[in-house]
Formats: sequence, C-alpha cells, structure tokens
Amino acid sequence: MAVRGLQRVGVACGLAALLMSALPVVPARADGLSDPADDVIITGAGSSFAAPLYGGWSTAGQKAVGVRVNYQAIGSGAGQNLVSVGTVDFGASDAPMAHERLVSAGLMQVPTAIGGIVVTANVPGVPAGTLRLTGPVLADIYAGRITQWNDAQLAALNPGATLPDLPIAPLHRADGSGTTYVFTDYLGRVSSSWHEGVGRGMSVDWPTGAGARGNDGIAAYVRNTEGSIGYVEYAYAARNNLTGVLLRNQAGNFVPATVETFSHAAEAAHWDAEDMTATLCDAPGAQSWPIVTTTYVLLPAHATEDNKGEAVRRFFRWAVRDGGPIGQALDYVPLPPPVAQAVIQRLEQR
Repeated sequence: MAVRGLQRVGVACGLAALLMSALPVVPARADGLSDPADDVIITGAGSSFAAPLYGGWSTAGQKAVGVRVNYQAIGSGAGQNLVSVGTVDFGASDAPMAHERLVSAGLMQVPTAIGGIVVTANVPGVPAGTLRLTGPVLADIYAGRITQWNDAQLAALNPGATLPDLPIAPLHRADGSGTTYVFTDYLGRVSSSWHEGVGRGMSVDWPTGAGARGNDGIAAYVRNTEGSIGYVEYAYAARNNLTGVLLRNQAGNFVPATVETFSHAAEAAHWDAEDMTATLCDAPGAQSWPIVTTTYVLLPAHATEDNKGEAVRRFFRWAVRDGGPIGQALDYVPLPPPVAQAVIQRLEQR
C-alpha cells in the first residue's frame, strides 16, 4: 500500500519537511482552565477524507483533555509511511493497513468514524441531483469506454434528460489516497473488468482522466469544469456546494449520498475483531449508499513518553466517546456503540 514508485523511508523523509513546514497552528485554550503551554502537542498526518473531522475535534479536544493536535492532510499513503517510521505521532488512513505491516511497524489500528464518498459531476443542462449512474457504467467511464455524456447507456439510465454532446472529463486523485482505495474497491466489486484490470489501491494505473491532489483539488476542479466527474468525501462536496449523482445500490434502487444513506450502509457492516476493520462498500439494504468507508487512526502499539502514545490515546478516547456530535455536524457517522466501546478499550491498552 506504499506510495507507488517510492521507498517508504524516502517518502517519509521527503514528506517530513513538508509536514513540519506546513502544520497549522491550533488556537490556544480559551476556557482559562490552564496555560496552553501545559498542553501536550501531538502531530498527525494522512487522510484528507478525515481532515474536516480531526479539525473539528482538535479545538474541543484541547479544552477537554489538554491535547493540542497539529494535523496535515497529505493523503492516506503518506500518513501510513510517516507513522511507520515515527515522523508523526499518529497516521490517518481510509485504507486499512495490512495486519503484517501493522506488526512489522509496531502499530495498532482503530476506526474513528464512518463517512461516504460522493460521485459528483458537472453536466450542463442536467438539473442538480437528478443524474443517474450505476456502478458498471461508472467503471466504464473511468476505464475510458464511455467518453460522451450523451452515450446511449447514460441516456437509457436517464430517460427524459437532455444530456449534452460533451466529452466526459474523469478526474482522480494524483496522490496516494484512501479515498481512491475505497472508490476503486467499489468499482472492483461492481465491475469484473475493473477488478481484473485496474484493481484497487491508494494509487492505481488509471486508464484515462486527469489527476488532482486531495479532496479539495477534485472538488474545485469539478465545480469549475463543465463535463467533469470526480469522487470526493461528502464533507468536501457539501462545503463546495457540489451535488452528487444518484447511484444504483445493491438492492437496485437509485439513492442519493446523504448521512442517512451512509448510516444504512454502516448498519450492515461486519467488523474484524483483530484489526478492527470493516467493509462497507456495496452494502446490502434498500436505502444504503454504495460507497461508504471507515476512517482509521494508526498509532504506536505501545505507549511511551518518546512516542507521545498516552496523549494520542487520551485524545482519541475522548473523540470516540464524546466527539460524535461534532462529527455528525460535519456529516460523519459515529461508530456503532459496540464498536466505539471496543475502540476505547483498545486505546486503554499500553
């Protein structure tokens, strides 16, 4: 799962300089309970999918448990690499790290929240929120087999719509991305040709289309480019006023991307007890959105003073236990209560 074409240590060294120069400054505590200088500062990096959530948790968590968080959204692949070599105190990834790599790097992995990936398109003449797609058609668009918006397959899915004679401009992530991992995992589940050809990964050999860095990069491109289509985490779509397509789910229904349809998919998840992972893509259920994911935090398996393990655990115990309302306000779905309790228990381990 490493960023393609680079060795792990080389990636970490190169990104470390970027991380340290770009870390945002978290506001000081305003409750008067303690001097901000007394707070523990922890650094994290990785998933842009999770960045709005961790940004929302940071200020409240600083007040609640005295832990200041500096987080840089540089992609899940980079987050995995940096925490593996100890450059940051925790990494964040939407693609779960393989068990063997967790063991070799001395890491533990826990989920923190659930969210949805939205397929969004800028198609002139088609009212917002009415474009219908299926998984196999979406796979064919990203494979370069469907290239025009007025293609017969798209017209059949959208009777009565005036689809323009306009080239389709597919956009994908240019960085090692957990969002890409989830998106390509979904395409492989609904399209045998995608599964056997491109496959899934945080970086893949895209048959067609252009790349942009981060969820923000894709959101900005789709918003400003007629004929484009892309995939972004739901919070970025909402923040950029992007309307998602209606996507046919496993039950055969065309559903919108909403917190409610994400929750339906989450209810169908089966969790692996050892690494605390779950697969939510193409979940059953009449109202389930098909592209849903859990986002994970990676941290040292044993808490020490050097790796700030206790502070990281303290912050995420609070976040999973008390940060649900903040996450919901940012359009994330909290972990199911039994899973949340298991995460808290795991984080109490030293």
